[in-house]
Amino acid sequence: MIGSIKGKTILKTDKFIIVETNGVGYKISIPLYSMMKIKNNTDIFIWTHTIVREDALDLYGFLERSELEFFEMLISVSGIGPKSALGILSIASIDTLRQAIGTNDISYLTKISGIGRKTAEKIVIELRDKFKGEEGGTLKEEMDALEALKSLGYSQNEARDALKNVTAVDTNTKIKEALKRLGGK
Repeated sequence: MIGSIKGKTILKTDKFIIVETNGVGYKISIPLYSMMKIKNNTDIFIWTHTIVREDALDLYGFLERSELEFFEMLISVSGIGPKSALGILSIASIDTLRQAIGTNDISYLTKISGIGRKTAEKIVIELRDKFKGEEGGTLKEEMDALEALKSLGYSQNEARDALKNVTAVDTNTKIKEALKRLGGK
């Protein structure tokens, strides 16, 4: 199994990167928010999870070890494959996802594209004990900010992308920072 890769990014697309190490280029699928942090022709260290199937050998990469661990928890849930787990990690921060699961907030998870009610319930049932007691305040502020941005005419995906890296705690500041990001596009 390939646990990590250190090398130079030689190609970056919207779905994967290619990291060259000792003359070999590894195609690695990574979450969207990580993609935004990566630049071409730079040295990089990626934690990886290798999926071996009859017809494919796929690498999924993460900038932080905690992201890899959360990905591995998600794919342990029946019905969640690596592409779905990567999609989930591309939409929300790990802290937000932990809070949603820990507080049994199925409605938050169903707002993620491709996750229906039954799948969200499975995720909560199988993982909630690991995240019991996670603070729920930040999740409420994020949901309020998301709804406010949607009411201003932004799509759910645009609003989520803008809120992804906002570090503010209160709703008003979250909205202001997200609007700055949306205005800069």
